Amino acid sequence: MSQMPQQAAPATCPSCAEPVEPDDLFCGACGHDLSVLPAPPRDHATPAMTGPRDSGVPAPRAGVEWPAPEPPGSDSISPKTHLPTDLPGTDSGGHPLHPGTPGAPAGAPASGVRLDRPAEPEEYPLQAPDPRAAGETPDPEQRPEEHAQPATTCVACRAGRVDSDGYCENCGHAQPRERDHMERESGPVAAVSDRGLRHHRNEDSFALGHTALPDGGPATLAVVCDGVSSATRPDEASAAAARAAGDVLLAALPRGTHPQAAMHEAIVAAAQAVNALAGEPDAAREHDPHQNAPACTLVSAVVAAGLLVVGWVGDSRAYWVPDDRDAPPARLTEDDSWAAQMVAAGLMSEAEAYADERAHAITGWLGADAYELDPHTASFKPDRPGVVVVCTDGLWNYAETAREMAETIPADAAARPLHSARVLVGHALDGGGHDNVTVAVLPFPAPPQGAGSA
Repeated sequence: MSQMPQQAAPATCPSCAEPVEPDDLFCGACGHDLSVLPAPPRDHATPAMTGPRDSGVPAPRAGVEWPAPEPPGSDSISPKTHLPTDLPGTDSGGHPLHPGTPGAPAGAPASGVRLDRPAEPEEYPLQAPDPRAAGETPDPEQRPEEHAQPATTCVACRAGRVDSDGYCENCGHAQPRERDHMERESGPVAAVSDRGLRHHRNEDSFALGHTALPDGGPATLAVVCDGVSSATRPDEASAAAARAAGDVLLAALPRGTHPQAAMHEAIVAAAQAVNALAGEPDAAREHDPHQNAPACTLVSAVVAAGLLVVGWVGDSRAYWVPDDRDAPPARLTEDDSWAAQMVAAGLMSEAEAYADERAHAITGWLGADAYELDPHTASFKPDRPGVVVVCTDGLWNYAETAREMAETIPADAAARPLHSARVLVGHALDGGGHDNVTVAVLPFPAPPQGAGSA
């Protein structure tokens, strides 16, 4: 990714980058002790912006007798499946998937590049305890007044009393916020999101839902978004995108819209929601005038009528893990990233590309400064039951291959998706928790007896 020279900016907090006054002792946003070290310089990409383009998704159909094309003679999963194109599926145009990036020709040039990880301190001096050791987790659906009052003892210094504004009177450290750890179930699908052990806030978000198709059949969905840290208000971007995409899917599927067409509509709506954040009054952006427009990545999955449909923009991923662990798992998405481009062009092996410091420079995202919106969608028709893991790179950095993901998730994931999501988040935290981590687990039921290729 290209990097722009650092722009002049007012004095900022080294922990959260919020503006501070010269005589402030603590940051008013996160409570960081400002007497320790000045903030390090940060680089930001500033690509140009153009509008979205038509991706050729099939038009919505009445009813639910959707086509599910598969390559001729292929009714099962290949014994060595590790890429999305190895599963029987179709791309956004309804054509069988071919080798290369789903939804786009292999080696297609990038429309832009962006760093998802700005230069920042490796560790923060004071951290909240492991959320897995906490008691009950607040329901994100609850209103603030329904939650318990903040703890009276600071989680950072373990000595100071926490004031009513959420800051320690002794060390000034901000206490864990509601969004630091979120858990939710919706019918058979569940998700967990955690701030991780190094970041001062959670910039991930998710949306879950389950509904009924016109014929009464069930449909479940999950949307996971990862805010781009080098952009302004990444937490707002991910929340807006997840909410918009989830709302579109929950509205479109009961009308009989083909899941792949509904997925495309959802990604477009998510992009519009993030773009709208950049169009807000200047007063809303004055906190970070030197940063890029709000931006995030998105990955989503829908399970309906024997189909598994995924959609994505960026480097968040979806994995297929069959209940029969002797059968091969698969990665269903291909990253919009520098590393993925190097691999697709044959310039580097996957191990070499992802070991490079530029590996996490993303080439696709949702945001007003994205060069072009290029939603990827693909549909699959697995011949056996399993689960779909939808996650941000905060998880897959610690379980990158499909086989590693299958070895990490519990064997009873389809029966206990929330427990499985907790286990996967715990795996990331045990590995170092360097990033926010969000994961959703969607069970895929056994196909009806006698079901074959559409």
